[in-house]
Amino acid sequence: MMGEPTQEQVISIVSSIFNVRDINITLEKMEFEIDDEDFKLKFVTLAQKLESIGIVCFLKKSNERLLIQVNRLPPEPGGLKFLSRAQIQRILFGVVVAFVMVDGYYRTLGVNSIAFIGDPFDFAALYTLSLVGILGVHEAGHLVAARIHKVRTSWPYFIPGIPVIGLPTFGALIQSRGLTINRDILFDIAIAGPLAGLVIAIIVSFYGAYTSPVLDEFVAQSLPEGSLQELNDSILMQIALSAYGKGGSDVQVIMSPILFAAWLGFLITFLNLLPAWQLDGGHMARALFGQRMHRFATYGSVALLFALQYHIMALFILLFSSKNTSVRPLDDVSPLSKNRKYLYIAVIVIAFLCAPIPHSIWFK
Repeated sequence: MMGEPTQEQVISIVSSIFNVRDINITLEKMEFEIDDEDFKLKFVTLAQKLESIGIVCFLKKSNERLLIQVNRLPPEPGGLKFLSRAQIQRILFGVVVAFVMVDGYYRTLGVNSIAFIGDPFDFAALYTLSLVGILGVHEAGHLVAARIHKVRTSWPYFIPGIPVIGLPTFGALIQSRGLTINRDILFDIAIAGPLAGLVIAIIVSFYGAYTSPVLDEFVAQSLPEGSLQELNDSILMQIALSAYGKGGSDVQVIMSPILFAAWLGFLITFLNLLPAWQLDGGHMARALFGQRMHRFATYGSVALLFALQYHIMALFILLFSSKNTSVRPLDDVSPLSKNRKYLYIAVIVIAFLCAPIPHSIWFK
């Protein structure tokens, strides 16, 4: 049934790790009933050994019986015939860098038309370094956590946006090529990205606040109504501005491209930490609460996004979550460890600090 590797090899590997009580073999799968209290760590070892020979296993519970189901790994999807994955990643990265440079150049021209802050090319370069740096470090956090847990992933795919009239990039993503074994691993890989990217966003926010001029009251009166873009600030953004005496309702700041990069970084962190769909926060919520509660958390996140007027993002999550709700770890029996449950409290706090709070709430 199993071909290469043989049934005997699979039975030998499973039996070398677990106490096997019974084996059931069909045309499609092999199922082992195990009797072992310390199954969580042992299952990680088993899953990694079987994955290396092209086999996937699942741990499930049925009528108080612990069962390990063994199947063949499905073949990996092929890439484009004329481009390798690495070439696609390089092209997308180059396009995003070019788009961010163009966006930064025109954003600087816009600020300079009101208050001169510097050479447009210099600020475009700093803006590109800041924004791509936030996104890149975010994805690097996922990659490092995946490597620690021996989960194979792709390099980042940067997603081009619409510069000048919109956003120059819609972020980046990595594809998992390995198996997510248990809830702890799912949680660790998910949380590593937002935490890493947030560190860079905070650093960028302070330099961005420093480079952002305060609008002179006389100049403000001479500007056409609606000529300045007003964005909802996060608490972390207000902290950075306040460090230079630029926070509060009585001060109007012209957002430099670098500060805008930080604003985007905080927004990306907030969105990623929502307990929705297959966002990073969604993976964490799935690991902590399970599939059913994760579904309700997704709907709650969509409602919150509608309330904050991020309608496109809300519709995007609603559409795709209906087709693919969550990632199921191979071991969906073992609960999330206690320390990670406590860490999720910090995730909620960080999401609140990064949330784009409407001005009507800030400055009542």
